[in-house]
Amino acid sequence: MKQSTPVRSPLQSLCQTNIMGCTNCGKCVRECAFLRKYGTPKKIAAEFDPADSMSLHRAFECNLCGLCSAVCPEKLNVDGMFLEMRREAVDRDLGAYPEHKPLLNYEKVGTSRRFSLYRLPEGCKTIFFPGCSLPGTRPDAVHNLLALMHQADPTVGVVFDCCLKPSYSLGREQYVNSMFEEMNDWLLQHGVQEVLVACPNCQVMFERLGHGMRVRTVWEALAESGLQPERVAGTVTVHDPCVIRNSEPVHQAVRTLLERQGLVVEEMKHAGKKTVCCGKGGGVNLLNPSLAGEWGELRKKEADGRRVITYCAGCVQALEQHTPTNHLVDLLFAPAQTLAGKKKGAKAPITYLNRLRLKMSFKKKKGNAVLRERSFVAQQALKKRRWKIPFTQIICGIAAAAAGMHWLSLWR
Repeated sequence: MKQSTPVRSPLQSLCQTNIMGCTNCGKCVRECAFLRKYGTPKKIAAEFDPADSMSLHRAFECNLCGLCSAVCPEKLNVDGMFLEMRREAVDRDLGAYPEHKPLLNYEKVGTSRRFSLYRLPEGCKTIFFPGCSLPGTRPDAVHNLLALMHQADPTVGVVFDCCLKPSYSLGREQYVNSMFEEMNDWLLQHGVQEVLVACPNCQVMFERLGHGMRVRTVWEALAESGLQPERVAGTVTVHDPCVIRNSEPVHQAVRTLLERQGLVVEEMKHAGKKTVCCGKGGGVNLLNPSLAGEWGELRKKEADGRRVITYCAGCVQALEQHTPTNHLVDLLFAPAQTLAGKKKGAKAPITYLNRLRLKMSFKKKKGNAVLRERSFVAQQALKKRRWKIPFTQIICGIAAAAAGMHWLSLWR
């Protein structure tokens, strides 16, 4: 690393560790298109110049999936180094890319007062945190999952908010810490002791930044409950989201649910700890679509015609462009339709309408409950570079799409 100017101490430490520890064995390079483009971790760390904008830019082409670290025989934290490089870029006011605006606006929608809702019934100790994508693409599944949880505990609450993973991956550390801490503190103040997540990104955010609450996935909870889904014959393969490559209990819970349905699960070469990115990780699909698309093509090759099942709504959106892919909830609640290729998630802008409808259905629900719509905004979001939520455009888009669907139904 070129010591032209001071850098963040974690970045300096990680660069030195990768320079000293990387043996240029090439295992990570063979697995990753990004590293094939820029070289080994040793090379990238040695050439890194924090004063050079192009040097800082490189890190934003890494998906941060962690496969490099997973296959490294020296157990180096390679993806952690690239995340720190992104944070360094943000600290230097060089981390704002126009291509990332849609992703950050999507996040702002999720944390806005219009779209957020906290509903904690009396005696609530556990909340269901479904994330952003699942409520938009599959709102009925959110209702169904919560209904299953209520069979065991009627006091389970629900929180519609964003976990801030987009900003976290883009290096906006101070903003993320401030926003997440406010959410975490509010939940603790209201007696929440456990968070059940349906999104792998939400899982890692609560595990990394949350405190005072147990974090589990709904898939683990359902597997432990002895749930027996409707049985159906078929063969599928599983894409494990890269952000939870080390969460083996979650991997197993998902496969347990599929096997209980009577399905045969055939594993791909890259699965579990060695899984690959879907292509959307780190916002690379926005900055370098061709590089991100290589992951989808790899998945298509490894799936070899089998239907891919994953448990991340974002992964579904990325992979279905390359090979038949469904969310786990599609199989749990509509198995025959899913295996026939007839079960699809909603697309934008309808996803925004779905989220608003879902929020209102819980807001109007009868019964004593603590209700909250998030109004807190971190100071970092008020800087001159802030990007406004195009809410008017969203509503106009929803209205146009709804009108189009209405007229289409009349013609049919």
